[in-house]
Amino acid sequence: MQAQTSDLLFRHKLDSLGVGMTHGNQLEFMHTGQQKFDAMFRDIDAAQSYVYLEYFNFRNDSIGLALFDLLGRKAREGVEVKAMFDSFGNESNDQPLRSSHLEAIRQTGVDVRVFDPLRFPWINHAYHRDHRKIVVIDGSICYTGGMNVADYYIHGRPEYGAWRDMHMRLTGEAVAEYERIFREMWSDTYGPDVQFGNAQSAIDTGTSRTDDEVAIAVVNRIPRRQPKLMRKVYVAAIDVAQQHIQIVNPYPTNVKSIRRALRRALKRGVRVEIMVSAKSDVPITPDVVALEMRKLAKRGAEVYYNHEGFHHSKIMMVDSAFCTVGSSNLDARSMLFDYEVNSFILDPAPTAQLQHIFEQDKQRCTTFHADDYRRTFNFGHRLTGHIFSLFRGFM
Repeated sequence: MQAQTSDLLFRHKLDSLGVGMTHGNQLEFMHTGQQKFDAMFRDIDAAQSYVYLEYFNFRNDSIGLALFDLLGRKAREGVEVKAMFDSFGNESNDQPLRSSHLEAIRQTGVDVRVFDPLRFPWINHAYHRDHRKIVVIDGSICYTGGMNVADYYIHGRPEYGAWRDMHMRLTGEAVAEYERIFREMWSDTYGPDVQFGNAQSAIDTGTSRTDDEVAIAVVNRIPRRQPKLMRKVYVAAIDVAQQHIQIVNPYPTNVKSIRRALRRALKRGVRVEIMVSAKSDVPITPDVVALEMRKLAKRGAEVYYNHEGFHHSKIMMVDSAFCTVGSSNLDARSMLFDYEVNSFILDPAPTAQLQHIFEQDKQRCTTFHADDYRRTFNFGHRLTGHIFSLFRGFM
């Protein structure tokens, strides 16, 4: 009964925030890179009209090369292929796409473009980065979640071990929302007169429908236009919780509104479980996260540290009633600056799937109590955490 109450309250909150609901959706969660890339490559290979891709980065490795090889073949078959990636995301990975790579890709017929190219004095990219992960195929299939395009999602990395993440394959009304987001981003970035060839008729005739009535609210954060929307929806989700909140996030340094919402939940007796990674691709992050986890643990949150590689998933489950999967981290970078997109899935069945994965992962975690902070983190790490927590509003 309480789960139904949470669901209903959250729907009302979404409506008040102007977030619409899509129906007739089916989804498949993919918690390994092998699952994602195998399925996505099959669907792209079967594309008839168009493939749109929007990523933070495409790593120039075995997966990236295989993907662009496939996209080039589809372009030669007459399929419209548009791909965009964030300039900072590209330059900050250790195997970026260079100008020579982009020229070779364009020669195959793929329209690949860079969002907000880095230019001296580089201030242009200090704030708003395109952190979304979207692939839309023929207006009927969408891939979205936390994974970029990189082979370490399959093979891991020596410095971290396995690289964990969560992605999903969508069909149904939500696909049109993701395509709208892509098309608006492309037009806003590269000009209102840009042509979408095969896409217009597919949008006008509607997306495919299914009998499975999974309701999904697609929440799109657009800097300057909808800058507060993502964090308002997260706060609303936390505020309606009656029993239980479970969170997995790689950078839960938390903005003020989300931190306060979690404290309110703990105060009213909601069980709050948070899973974080002991390892990170950003060296100072574990020290800042540890300080935040200590404060929440002191208020009653149950904190679990995952030591098996790097857990990059961005998920939250509330009261066994609804959940979210997307690109948003629980930090200022995602909530205050970047372009982000999340699906809020209002259905107990997919929520239960994510809860099952969470419970399995807990068996391989260590529990972190507030008293563990000084024993686990030496003076240098504690000092780093305190210093950089002063700047977490910009991280």
